[in-house]
Amino acid sequence: MYIAQAFNTLHDWWRYIVGVVIVVIAVTLGQIPFTVTVIVKMNMEGENMMELNQSNMMSYLEPNLNLFLMLLSFAVGLIALLVVVKYLHKQSFTQLTTSRKQIDWKRFWFIFFFWGVISSGMVLADYYMAPENYEINFKLVPFVILSVIAIIFVPLQTSFEEYLFRGYLMQGIGVVVKNKWVPLIITSVVFGLLHIANPEVDKLGPMIMVYYIGTGLFLGIMTLMDEGMELSLGFHAANNLFTALLVTADWTAFQTHSILKDMSDPSEAGLSEIFVPVFVVFPIILFILSKIYKWTNWKEKLFGTVEDPIVEPSAIDSIGSDTDI
Repeated sequence: MYIAQAFNTLHDWWRYIVGVVIVVIAVTLGQIPFTVTVIVKMNMEGENMMELNQSNMMSYLEPNLNLFLMLLSFAVGLIALLVVVKYLHKQSFTQLTTSRKQIDWKRFWFIFFFWGVISSGMVLADYYMAPENYEINFKLVPFVILSVIAIIFVPLQTSFEEYLFRGYLMQGIGVVVKNKWVPLIITSVVFGLLHIANPEVDKLGPMIMVYYIGTGLFLGIMTLMDEGMELSLGFHAANNLFTALLVTADWTAFQTHSILKDMSDPSEAGLSEIFVPVFVVFPIILFILSKIYKWTNWKEKLFGTVEDPIVEPSAIDSIGSDTDI
């Protein structure tokens, strides 16, 4: 099973604490170029750093430069996480990703294009039904540069979040508490709370946390039911990449040279924008995936115990020999 296979690696509780500290330090170091660039620009323009809050800091730089520097810290964090997994836990990249013998990239690409088409279709449908809420934001050269940055760095950002929450912490908490529902809840709540600094929270209020935590829960359920992260990796990558390329707004974390710019007031949309995805769209997707991949025994996979498998001495001796990373 996906969580239980972490027992076959070095899984002492303190290793996960040390690992998280190392990853946090790496992400913090990765934010230095962004912070330095903002400070240099403010000094050149004679502006006061104290007047710049989290929301307008994200829109202070040129959008493509801002996106690159913002995503850079996630790429650094991902590298640090993979190093921690390999050398601190003696765990292979495949073991962190899936319970299958090999990573099933067909699953990744299926959900990537499935959700990419659906999410893009919903945006385009809204554009044609209410064109007054949008303006064409397309400029060829900035969009081409955006595409290069987004295609390379957005998957690194989403992969970092997935490998940290649905992978590293899901397995780490699971082998400590020896059940599945506790890591599912903890990783979903922490994943949601880490988005609390996003400008969307300032615009929509704390109720938006229902969406962030609900999304974490959805991705966690997908991971546990499918015994691997391939689907959550593909969904998260598609969600952020297609959004970055297709539509932006002044109040979102991703302010890009996208094709469209949403000019509507999000507060006028009401709670439906938050609750419909979590309580309608996501359950429908889980139902569709359950039919495609023949998921069964939901209660055991989501609420069952995590048992330490019997490992032969020769298998223990070979831990760390896999260099698949």
